[in-house]
This record gives sequence, C-alpha cells and structure tokens, in this order.
Amino acid sequence: MLDQNALDTLFINARSHNGWLDQDISDKQISQIYELMKFGPTAANNSPARITFVKSDEAKQKLKLHLDEGNVDKAMAAPVVAIISYDIEFYEKLSFLFPHTDAKSWYAGNPAKIKSAGEMNATLQGAYFMLAARAVGLDCGPMGGFNNTTLDGEFFPDGKTKSIFICALGQGDESKIFPRGPRLSFNEACEIV
Repeated sequence: MLDQNALDTLFINARSHNGWLDQDISDKQISQIYELMKFGPTAANNSPARITFVKSDEAKQKLKLHLDEGNVDKAMAAPVVAIISYDIEFYEKLSFLFPHTDAKSWYAGNPAKIKSAGEMNATLQGAYFMLAARAVGLDCGPMGGFNNTTLDGEFFPDGKTKSIFICALGQGDESKIFPRGPRLSFNEACEIV
C-alpha cells in the first residue's frame, strides 16, 4: 500500500485549484504526466484520449475565446491548460493496442459506439491524467465551462478530435481555493452485496 504522504498527495489533500503561483511547468513535467497516465486501463486498451497542452501565449489567446467568462482568469493565469479530448478514429490503432482480436470491427462504422466508448474512456484517462499530474508535483484545475464546438473548430479543424474537458496545471495558490466540500459517507454511496 502507498504511504500516507502519497495518499494525501493523490487524493486526501488534493484540491481543484482556481489560482496559480507564477511558476513555469517544464516540457519534461508535461511528458512525465503522459508517461504515467498512459498505463491506466481503458476498454480493450483503446486509449482514445488525446491531450493538447496549451502553453504559449498565442495558444492561450486562442483558448480564451472559447472559455465561459468564469473560467477565463483561472485558465489564463495557469502555466499550462490541457485540453482532454478523444480521437474519433481511435479504433484505427486497435490492431496495435489490442492485437488479441479484431477489435476495430467493434467500432468501425458505428458512430454511436465510437462516441460512447471514446468519451467514456478518454474521460477515464482524464482522471488518470490528473492523478499523474499530482504525482509529479503539480496541482490541477479541471473545468467544463467552454464552448466545445468552437474550441474544437479552433484546435482540431479536421473534425477528428472532440474535446471533453480542460484542466489547468501548475502550482496552485492555496489562498484562492474554496473550503473543501463535503463528501458522501461510505454507507450513502456504497453497498456490499
């Protein structure tokens, strides 16, 4: 079992941040996040998530145009904002990722199944992404308040990548977080049958 410090870092003391200290994130840290998150399981190892790390001032200004007003300041102040998306042609890589069977045939030509599997598994990978970011010493600020359609048109004009959520990354400013919200107890949320 992980020690208490690791559990605190990944779960217990981890918070969704709204403000950021003025500290850069290195490309090495960005790479480390992916190198950890990629090992999280997905259905048939389909790995549909695609991550776009918005770091340059030019890219941030493009992103800003698609954000809801309440997310502009916290996204623009972050050293990096990751766009968590999924590849609508993820099944094309299944002969490599899941060579045990013809898994491509499960999805090809079935847009509803592609959308369902892509969104679900990329969202799962987004959770792994946040745990990996915390594991390499960064804080996260996940957000959903943006226009998916216009953002996708801006960042993914070929139409083959669909955004799910964005996640600011950096060293969080503890003075700008809200008090921790309550959580349901085990008995309220769980059942052993």
